Amino acid sequence: MEPVLIVLVVLVVVAFIALIKTIQVIPQASAAIVERFGRYTRTLNAGLNIVVPFIDRVRNRIDLREQVVPFPPQPVITQDNLVVNIDTVIYYQVTDARAATYEVASYIQAIEQLTVTTLRNIIGSMDLESTLTSREVINAGLRGVLDEATGKWGIRVNRVELKAIEPPTSIQDSMEKQMRADRDKRAAILTAEGARQAQILRAEGEKQAEVLKAEGEAQAAVLRADGEAAAIRTVFEAIHDGDADQKLLAYQYLQTLPELAKGDSNKLWIIPSEVGDALKGLGGAFTGLTGNGGANGGVPAAPSAPAPAATQVPLDPAAGPRPLDTDTKGAARPRVDPAREYRKIDPE
Repeated sequence: MEPVLIVLVVLVVVAFIALIKTIQVIPQASAAIVERFGRYTRTLNAGLNIVVPFIDRVRNRIDLREQVVPFPPQPVITQDNLVVNIDTVIYYQVTDARAATYEVASYIQAIEQLTVTTLRNIIGSMDLESTLTSREVINAGLRGVLDEATGKWGIRVNRVELKAIEPPTSIQDSMEKQMRADRDKRAAILTAEGARQAQILRAEGEKQAEVLKAEGEAQAAVLRADGEAAAIRTVFEAIHDGDADQKLLAYQYLQTLPELAKGDSNKLWIIPSEVGDALKGLGGAFTGLTGNGGANGGVPAAPSAPAPAATQVPLDPAAGPRPLDTDTKGAARPRVDPAREYRKIDPE
């Protein structure tokens, strides 16, 4: 009984192992390559799969999700013979598990080496400044070459990114100095532009202020002239409405004469020639009063002597009266003697 029991136990173990090898569970987004006697048979997809135990063998399980592979920095020489270190990142996805298994030995290593060689070819045709400012151009060139080469490997390269481009330390120092100089230059230009704009605005403001001031003065002069004209018109109408005679006008005229002598700048006072006419009017008024039974008992007053055309009041009483000159219209005016000095006479 013991040999039979041993055989049964062995058969149970072999059946259990065969069952395990027969049932293959493939996770989602994965694939498995099945070989029969060393030859590719089929590709197992996600789910429960049945294989022939001890005949079929699952060689490789491949992840079909998108993978991210960073590559270490690679020294690359630019067109102007400068060495820069470039870090790259590849985003790829396996689309054909059979091709990724049998077309290339190690597709990760193959992609890395292809990326390095393609990157050196692209950067070798560009100078340092173009390399630093043309990331999109470099990415597009790398992606195009990698897609064409990895398509037959059953791999699709979705994106290629440059993590960093590091020029030599001396070049970095020179670039920093250049950038600092450019910033200082732009700051100086902006400061000058601001000062220039401020001066322009200040000048425009002063101009507008002067224009507004002149317009205000002009309007004030116009309004002042209109007010004076209205005042003169009112006085003129009042005189005509009051029917003032010649005697009243002559009296008002004589009252106005002392105002002409007021002022610190007056050195000489010339009595106008119209004073004679005013005196005649006042003399006629007093003559009329005396002729009508005044203080003289009705005796007419003697006719007044004609008033001189103009009277000169000397500033120095001891100097005596000055001779008069006659202008082009026959009016008397004082003869100017620069050798004599005059002083202002008190109006009282």
